Amino acid sequence: MNRLILIATFFLITLTYQNCTNVKNDQGTFVLMETTMGNIKIRLYDKTPQHRDNFIKLVNEGFYNGVLFHRVINDFMIQSGDPDSKTASPGVALGNGGPGYTIPAEFDTSLYHKKGALAAARTSDQVNPEKSSSGSQFYIVEGKKYTDADLDNMETRINDMNKQAIFYLFYKREREKAEATGKEVDPAAIQENAIRLTRDSLFKYTEFHFPSSHREVYKTIGGTPFLDNSYTVFGEIVEGMDVVDKISSVSTDERDRPKKDVRILKMKVLHK
Repeated sequence: MNRLILIATFFLITLTYQNCTNVKNDQGTFVLMETTMGNIKIRLYDKTPQHRDNFIKLVNEGFYNGVLFHRVINDFMIQSGDPDSKTASPGVALGNGGPGYTIPAEFDTSLYHKKGALAAARTSDQVNPEKSSSGSQFYIVEGKKYTDADLDNMETRINDMNKQAIFYLFYKREREKAEATGKEVDPAAIQENAIRLTRDSLFKYTEFHFPSSHREVYKTIGGTPFLDNSYTVFGEIVEGMDVVDKISSVSTDERDRPKKDVRILKMKVLHK
């Protein structure tokens, strides 16, 4: 584990949060989501412009009209945005569809997984160490409340996962360089190089900790704090959280797909 921690410090800069202050100054753009269980009003953050603009583009194109909430887990989140779900038969596995591109992560210390947060889904760190977001799939946080002890344990878990992700990123880039030059990939050499770089103090790892204000929200309102620093939060629900709660409570199958389809009928950008 010690060697992994040393390796993990490499490429930290790719995961460093932007220095931002308060989301209240972020007016955002509003979108109305009409579902078969009621309406949800969303505010998209200006602090995540690539995610905001992509979401607006897809809404204006009608991309989301007719898609299902294909993954629903009570006290966790509801997920949608897979275009393959529009015509999917009952019981079919979903979650792999999209527009054919990803979006670079846009992490910000003021945007976190509180109850009602809108965030981008993505593939795992093993294949996606850059933590790039799906081009269309998103989830809305329902979550639950946590104690300080819970949050302390999650900080440890988040830091371990971040270090592991940095290792995956380092290995992926070194492997790609070796393949581009026709050389055989040598994991031992990659590891040794990482240890040498960290020994020379070229890179340092700053551990993640929940800000006190976020801790208070997670203890009193709830959310999914273990996803912080890993998935891009790019909006929040401003009206219709009761609809999210209703959707999260529906009966689901072994793949977490609702047994009775819950569908987004349409979305539209609200112009002031």
